[in-house]
Amino acid sequence: MSWKVRIGINPLSWMNDDLPSLGGETPLETALKEGAEIGYEGFELGNKFPKTGPALKEKLAEFGLVCVSGWYSGFLAEVEPRQSDESAVAAEIDRCREHLAKLQYNDVKVVVYGECAGTIQGNIESPLSKRPRFESDDAWRRYAARLNAFGEHLVETYGIKLAYHHHMGAYVESPQDVDRLMELTDADKVFLLFDTGHAYFGGASDPAALLKKHVARVVHVHCKDVRPQVIAKARNDSWSFLNGVINGTFTVPGDGALDYETLLQMLRDANYEGWLVVEAEQDPAVAPSYEYAKKGYETLRTLVDRVGGRKIMNNDLARKP
Repeated sequence: MSWKVRIGINPLSWMNDDLPSLGGETPLETALKEGAEIGYEGFELGNKFPKTGPALKEKLAEFGLVCVSGWYSGFLAEVEPRQSDESAVAAEIDRCREHLAKLQYNDVKVVVYGECAGTIQGNIESPLSKRPRFESDDAWRRYAARLNAFGEHLVETYGIKLAYHHHMGAYVESPQDVDRLMELTDADKVFLLFDTGHAYFGGASDPAALLKKHVARVVHVHCKDVRPQVIAKARNDSWSFLNGVINGTFTVPGDGALDYETLLQMLRDANYEGWLVVEAEQDPAVAPSYEYAKKGYETLRTLVDRVGGRKIMNNDLARKP
């Protein structure tokens, strides 16, 4: 019995929503055709995808693909001065309907929750040192309570789990932020999207150590590799997140410094059964889309087969008298 994970990809290898100059001219159909040809089973969403559930399913089916998940820009970290926590959650629930219904129609099991209140991740002029931070324990606790309420609604209404994306330039960026978020939120309401590249860039010199702490909460995985020398320069020179992207902080698995075999073995041992999504923001003029998407797929495919086989072999040996 093989390891039940699926390998998908984000369209960022072909086109970038935050920086349309990176692959902005590339048609969606090019990405879908090439991704399917390489071997990917599905795509996460981007701005060029159809906006309704039926149209999305039909477009992906043309290429033998399915919808993996989709980013949702949440705004629960900051509440208006006279707004109650309950009304803030109600507003988020109302705002998410169209997107969640589209995902539900496509049998998606998790939504990528990206906290966009106060974020500087899309501002090319703002250095990462200017990212927002919670100023008190009470602010953290109120935020966690709002996330709990929102996550509970998503599961009960759509059958979709909130996969929280720790992200550079946002409130939850560092390993300490991730620890705090997991501590304060409920394990059955708020889950973790583990992003290998953001973990490293956010301060986890060993992403496996961070993953080990929280692997039981992981329901989605973004697989991006890192170029440590570029990240060091980004930190030292106070680059913005997008300037880092342009200069190559991230790349696909197999082209950087991360130990993916250890990370995947940890997920396998924890019985993770979700998607592994290649998601590496790069300039396709510098890192050709097909070539790098293929490298990412082949790296993960080889390691998934190796790690999956190892687990089975060890179990079989354990059953022998």
